[in-house]
Amino acid sequence: MPVVKITGQGLSAIALSVALLWGLLIGERSVARRANAGRAQALEELHRLRRRVAPQPVSVPMPHLTPGARPALG
Repeated sequence: MPVVKITGQGLSAIALSVALLWGLLIGERSVARRANAGRAQALEELHRLRRRVAPQPVSVPMPHLTPGARPALG
């Protein structure tokens, strides 16, 4: 003789709770996967920026031309 009987309402509540738990677990894994992908992309961007060759300074600076220094015409 059963001591406790599960009603239809209780069984529905258990099923809903299990479905909600699975949904949250799958959603959490999806968020973690996207976060890892974003982290990998950010690290790759940092490596790419570090590999970029910096411009080399020139050895002799170019003379600055003033606006009044124009060749005479005529």
